[in-house]
Amino acid sequence: MAAIDGLPPLRDVIQRHGLDAKKALGQNFLLDLNLTQKIARTAGPLEDATVIEVGPGPGGLTRAILSLGVRKLIAIERDSRCLPALAEISDHYPGRLEVIEGDALKVDFAELAREASARGPIRIIANLPYNIGTQLLVNWLTSDVWPPFYASMTLMFQREVGLRIVADETNDHYGRLGVLAGWRTEARMAFDVPPQAFTPPPKVTSTVVHLEPRENPIPCRIEALERVTQAAFGQRRKMLRQSVKSLGGETLLAKAEIDPQRRAETLSVEEFCRLANCL
Repeated sequence: MAAIDGLPPLRDVIQRHGLDAKKALGQNFLLDLNLTQKIARTAGPLEDATVIEVGPGPGGLTRAILSLGVRKLIAIERDSRCLPALAEISDHYPGRLEVIEGDALKVDFAELAREASARGPIRIIANLPYNIGTQLLVNWLTSDVWPPFYASMTLMFQREVGLRIVADETNDHYGRLGVLAGWRTEARMAFDVPPQAFTPPPKVTSTVVHLEPRENPIPCRIEALERVTQAAFGQRRKMLRQSVKSLGGETLLAKAEIDPQRRAETLSVEEFCRLANCL
C-alpha cells in the first residue's frame, strides 16, 4: 500500500502508536491492504460518494477507501489511541477525511448524513467491531424514514452473522435478522475473509455483506414486525399457534391466513409482514 498511497505500512503505524487491539472494543485490525481495497470496491463507485466508516482503528480500510477517490469520508472512532494515526491519514488527504471521536451506537447517522450535505450517494463501509456490529445493522434496518439516508452498506461480520443476514425461509440460518434484512434490503454475501488477515486473528472466519435498500419494501409497522418475529423465533421449534399465543395465537394466524401448525422458519418475509399487519 505504501507504493499506492505513500503512507507507511500499517504494521509500522500500529507499532509506532502502540495500537494493540482491545478485545473489550471488539477490535481486530485488517492489515492486508489489498483486501481492504477489495472491500471498498465491493461498495460500488465511490468518486461521487460520501462514505461513513465505523471503527476505522489504525486506518487500513480508511486508506483503501480514500485511495479509490472517495469525495468525502466520515470515520467514527471510539478509541482515542487511534486518533493520531487517523490524523496522519487526514493530513495526507486534505479536506477529504473527517474523524469523529465517539460511540457509534449513540450517533444520529441520519443527522450526520444531512450535515454532510452530500451531493452524491452516502455509502456505509465498515469492518464493524464484533461487539456492536449486529446492533448497528438492526438500527440502520429499522429506520423510521425509508428510503434511508444510505444508498448501500458494505459491512464485515463474523461469517455466522453474515449467513443469518442473507438467509430466507429455505435456509437453516433464517431468523429475525434475516426477516429484517430481507424485508428492507437486497442482501448478499460478497466474500469470506480468513482469520489470518487480521491482527489479532479472531477464532472465526469473517465475511463481507453488501446490502442495498429496497425502494418499496412491503408496508409494515416496524414495532409489530419485531414483536411477531421475537415471539415466533423465540420458540422456533414449536408450532406457530403456540409460539405466537401471547399475541393472539390461532385468532391472529387465521386473520393472516397462516396455518397454525407451521413453524417460524417456514414463513416468508411477506408472510411475517402479513402477520405483523394483522396484529
